[in-house]
Amino acid sequence: MYKVDLPVEQSTEKAVERRRSAESARKARIFNTRLRVMGLDTDVLNQQVQEKKHQQNIERQRDKAFDKLREYHDVALLQLDTDDREKRAALHTDLVQYWATQQRVEDSRDADLKCGLQGAFRIPIPERELGPASMQMFQGEGIGEEQVRREQMKKTERDLQAQREDNARRHMGNKHREMLVSRELVHQDLRGVQQAALEEECQNAIRIAYNDYNRALAAEQAEKLMEQHRREERENLAEMRHTLTSDMMTECAEAAERKVGGGKPHHVLTDRWRGMSPEELRAIHEERETQCRERQRKRDAEKIHDAAWDHQLLKQSREAEEEEARAAELRRQTRIQMDQYNMQLAREQQAHQEYLDKKLYTNKPTRDYFYQFNTSSR
Repeated sequence: MYKVDLPVEQSTEKAVERRRSAESARKARIFNTRLRVMGLDTDVLNQQVQEKKHQQNIERQRDKAFDKLREYHDVALLQLDTDDREKRAALHTDLVQYWATQQRVEDSRDADLKCGLQGAFRIPIPERELGPASMQMFQGEGIGEEQVRREQMKKTERDLQAQREDNARRHMGNKHREMLVSRELVHQDLRGVQQAALEEECQNAIRIAYNDYNRALAAEQAEKLMEQHRREERENLAEMRHTLTSDMMTECAEAAERKVGGGKPHHVLTDRWRGMSPEELRAIHEERETQCRERQRKRDAEKIHDAAWDHQLLKQSREAEEEEARAAELRRQTRIQMDQYNMQLAREQQAHQEYLDKKLYTNKPTRDYFYQFNTSSR
């Protein structure tokens, strides 16, 4: 058979190229110092970026909504201001029209005073003395002026009369009220005087009752004091009689050694004791000498015991000092041996280090030796 050059399948080439690209990407990731040392989680970073963008979008939408709400409020406030101004203008126009139609100056009660100077008025000067250029009243003017003035004077007089009558009625009413108030004050004063008189009578009755009660209490207290004084006198007489007839005054010697109630058989009554007998004094002296000899014997025994204890303590302290000296000598010998051993170890380590530096590690690696590593991702 003959050798035939068959074409390489295109899928195999694509697979090889894909593996080469993956290897290049793997090398880029592995030999990148920043990624290898620090490390980055791209998925988490992308998620954080998306969340931040979403948050910013929400904030922008919220700001737009707030802007629209502010614009709506501004338009509403402007419309309210415009309506208010229009209402004020319409009200002012209606008020001016009302003044012009319903409250004219010439329709008021004192129109003759305010508007009387607008027309001509009569001057009691003959026309022949004034001349044609000084005429101030013309034909048809001032008709009924005197009648109007008389009516106004009558009306003013009626108003003044009505005011005087009203003031008189008001004055009479005030006088009537003042009279009623003064009458009520008089009645109150009378009731106050009667009440004060009744209270004074009650106070007198209470005072009399208190006085009677206090006199009765004083009499009762005096009777109690007299009874107490009589009882004290009886008790004093009884005590004096008992004292005169007691064993203390009669100097009875057996009274001091008498058994009273539940006391001890040889109990001595101090208020009746007249002193000890010679036999009792002799017994006391003998007992005291016996106690002194016993106390001296105890002191001698304690001295002997203390001396023995001090000797034992001295012996123990000497033994402790000797033991401490032996321990110090042992520590010194141990330290000397440890120093010698450390010096021997130091000499051996120095010799080993010289062997490593001068005989074993004489062939130092070059730069090419280190460049042969980390050339592939596998």
